[in-house]
Amino acid sequence: MTVKAAEASGPTLTYSKMRGMVAILIAFMKQRRMGLNDFIQKIATNSSYACKHPEVQSILKISQPQEPELMNANPSPPPSPSQQINLGPSSNPHAKPSDFHFLKVIGKGSFGKVLLARHKAEEQFYAVKVLQKKAILKKKEEKHIMSERNVLLKNVKHPFLVGLHFSFQTADKLYFVLDYINGGELFYHLQRERCFLEPRARFYAAEIASALGYLHSLNIVYRDLKPENILLDSQGHIVLTDFGLCKENIEHNGTTSTFCGTPEYLAPEVLHKQPYDRTVDWWCLGAVLYEMLYGLPPFYSRNTAEMYDNILNKPLQLKPNITNSARHLLEGLLQKDRTKRLGAKEDFMEIKSHIFFSPINWDDLINKKITPPFNPNVSGPSDLRHFDPEFTDEPVPNSIGQSPDSILITASVKEAAEAFLGFSYAPPVDSFL
Repeated sequence: MTVKAAEASGPTLTYSKMRGMVAILIAFMKQRRMGLNDFIQKIATNSSYACKHPEVQSILKISQPQEPELMNANPSPPPSPSQQINLGPSSNPHAKPSDFHFLKVIGKGSFGKVLLARHKAEEQFYAVKVLQKKAILKKKEEKHIMSERNVLLKNVKHPFLVGLHFSFQTADKLYFVLDYINGGELFYHLQRERCFLEPRARFYAAEIASALGYLHSLNIVYRDLKPENILLDSQGHIVLTDFGLCKENIEHNGTTSTFCGTPEYLAPEVLHKQPYDRTVDWWCLGAVLYEMLYGLPPFYSRNTAEMYDNILNKPLQLKPNITNSARHLLEGLLQKDRTKRLGAKEDFMEIKSHIFFSPINWDDLINKKITPPFNPNVSGPSDLRHFDPEFTDEPVPNSIGQSPDSILITASVKEAAEAFLGFSYAPPVDSFL
């Protein structure tokens, strides 16, 4: 049964209904931490997730990859030398883990952790994303990691995209040294407040749209917009992070076909395994805006197969507690036919000129002259109040700060090191002037 958010002025909640809602939200939060591969594996092996709809059954079949970068649920051997990715000589061969004090775990992912770290010489705080090469190669994800690095190199000038300061590697790990953002995930704030008032949701949606529009101007499709990948900085502005699923070199009318993303936010064309274009990001913006206004994604169900069926076949249902302009925007963004979706013709310009955003001065927005509707009120870099204790309570692994010469170099570690030639990066000197 599809979950619906409560009406603004509906019947009084009974205790049993409230317990049911809490159970739904807890299940939702747990699911959100799972990856797409984990979801598909669970669906494929669990009869309780069964759905008879032929389209959904087709989606749930774990097929052989149709594209080299397609997510594969089955572990596979590391790439041969001919498949290795070489981005050229390293610009920063001298950076090493021992340059940092690693202070706290502030995030976790499929291939490693994100840590708050202080550079010993600069005394500057950074978020350092530490990834295990072995785990990346096991799932054949090295192409996505290199794509993330490439996209980060292009994003340093945009105010709503996380910046890469430099990257380096050891024999068994990759290190992204990123802006430290400590206002918390949008997901964390949504968990606490359930939903946002429309002006607050509009402000966040405008900054997100600006970031997506910038990526599209670089022929990059983001593909994984969700509240977990949207951070707030210390003033309350949006910062988009995690570019691992970005697809580069997608021209205005270009398409791709990789089945990837996060289940709650997958666009119909992705589920149909059809070619899709940059409008997939506008669908995701619609899903995130809907969630900000209502507390759950638009087609959410605890039963994942039913949720996929809803995305493909169920009409969008909007309750009357939002303005007509918000309703019109959601209907445009969550249009199942991508050729009719808002943004299909003029991309970001269509979003920007929509009546819902008429209160927004876009020049002031990009220059951060609009006061954010919510201030995280952090006292400084060590203020971790907006990070989930699930992360910050975890001890920092000793291995995080090890240098290459302090570990045993095995054959598999050597192979992993060779697969990421050219990963290291340092900005040119004139970028600081």
